[in-house]
Amino acid sequence: MLPVPGLDPFVTALLQHGATGAGPFAQLVETATGWVGLLAIFVYSFLIAFALPGVSEIVLFAPLDLGVGETVQLALIILVSGIGKAAGSVFAFHIGQEAKESGPVTRALRRSRFDVVEWSEKKVVVLAQKYGYGGLALALCVPTFPDTLSIYAFSVLEEDYYRFALATFIGSVGRLLVTLGGVAIFNAF
Repeated sequence: MLPVPGLDPFVTALLQHGATGAGPFAQLVETATGWVGLLAIFVYSFLIAFALPGVSEIVLFAPLDLGVGETVQLALIILVSGIGKAAGSVFAFHIGQEAKESGPVTRALRRSRFDVVEWSEKKVVVLAQKYGYGGLALALCVPTFPDTLSIYAFSVLEEDYYRFALATFIGSVGRLLVTLGGVAIFNAF
């Protein structure tokens, strides 16, 4: 894993550990270079929104070397990742809408060893009901927390594709900014 300038080795190890579940896709992002590397970031972010385990912060490690300066490059990574995750969340949203109409799916989830429905009702759904789409965006701002479950849990409750995509985009961008801000604060001490 290539280091982000100023990223502490502890934070690097934490993100690397969280990315291990994403396997070859995480490795693709970690080695992505040039403008085509932005496509790898988009695909990874799309997939992590609905299918891949792991954390989205590894996109910050892409050694793109676009020749546009570090700040612009980070802005492009954050923008492309946010768009990719918003697109992937719309796909997950569609799956959630289909599942919500299927009684057997909900019953199977409730009977499973880990009651996904109950957990989501206690955590994500509380945020969603109290804060609406802003609650989803806030939930997605938590660094290193796998957000696939949050996206699916919220997708069963809501019906507006556009607001859902916007909340996911804002949460994704917020998550990367919170991560960068946390690293800056951590390195200041």
